[in-house]
Amino acid sequence: MSGMLSSAKSAAALRRVARISLDLLLVLVTVAAALWLVGRMWSVFWPVVVALLLTTLTWPPVRFLRRHGWRPAAAAGVVTLLFLLVVAGVVTLIALPVASQAGQLSDSVVAGIQQVREWAAGPPLNIGDDQITRALDEAVKRVQDSAGSVLTAFGTGVSTVVNGLVTAVLALFLMFFFLKDGPRFLPWLGRQLPGRAAVDVPVVAKRCWRTLGTFVRSQALVGALDAVFIGVGLWVLGVPLVLPLAVLTFVSAFVPIVGALFAGFVSVLIAWVSNGFTDALIVLVIIVVVQQLEGNVFQPMIQSRGLGLHAGVVLMVVVLGGNLAGVVGSLLAVPAAALLAVVWAYLREQLVPAVPEPAAVAPGPGDPAAADEA
Repeated sequence: MSGMLSSAKSAAALRRVARISLDLLLVLVTVAAALWLVGRMWSVFWPVVVALLLTTLTWPPVRFLRRHGWRPAAAAGVVTLLFLLVVAGVVTLIALPVASQAGQLSDSVVAGIQQVREWAAGPPLNIGDDQITRALDEAVKRVQDSAGSVLTAFGTGVSTVVNGLVTAVLALFLMFFFLKDGPRFLPWLGRQLPGRAAVDVPVVAKRCWRTLGTFVRSQALVGALDAVFIGVGLWVLGVPLVLPLAVLTFVSAFVPIVGALFAGFVSVLIAWVSNGFTDALIVLVIIVVVQQLEGNVFQPMIQSRGLGLHAGVVLMVVVLGGNLAGVVGSLLAVPAAALLAVVWAYLREQLVPAVPEPAAVAPGPGDPAAADEA
């Protein structure tokens, strides 16, 4: 009899595992289909994502104006125009130093290459000039052989720039409409959905919007602080291209962990090429100190509640996003993971009933606690 019961329990357990496996397979197929659909519609999806990210940054001033009696269209239009002016000013401030210091930087690069050649010619490498010349000739030959690939890459780069401009224009128009009509979206969405979804979807969307806004605004403020401190250090040391490097530090703040490493590497490299090894080492120390202040002071103060993601999870999703979609994947990986965490938390709230706390029971006569109290 016990053998028959064990067989029945084993069969029931196998059926349960099979059902769970089937559910997981259906979920994975659904996710794969959703990702495939997003990839097919990426030309439309990407401007919407950019517009949402920009809207989280520009919504606070629009909300302020609307609370002080401005019409939605006027508030959205003024803020969009101011945003365009700020972006144009930043681009101008970056382009001018790059153009004025390009010759100095190129001379520094040549001098740095000569220093590397002299270092490589000495011990322990002992690489002669004939070996370096042979390597350069081989590189030139490979470039000549791949001229067609270079032209193809150039055409691809031009196409990328054009697509980027189109995406930017679409994102700006969408940002204006999001700022103008955003508060009316969730009530409209609730009226379009049937049954319980009319309540659940707007609630989840509101939580996701709050989380996305917290991430973007906090990262922008932390990135601005990093850019100011690192930029001042570069300026004091006389490193060229201070403003472009500061802007790169600010933009890289939106890619946690990996972005800081990349921006720091570029800053140290330019400092080494232009000013020498000692200044490059000082720049490295400045970057390390600022990053420590960011991790231990800035972010805990600015982003007190955080995103609910462990640092290891952040690192893994950034690497995964970079492998799947390059720079765009790295940029969107952390907010996407945070939004998934919000959705999962809401589902857990709805599907898993709250466990009631055990009621306090008075100790009986034979309870050791009663004896202690006595």
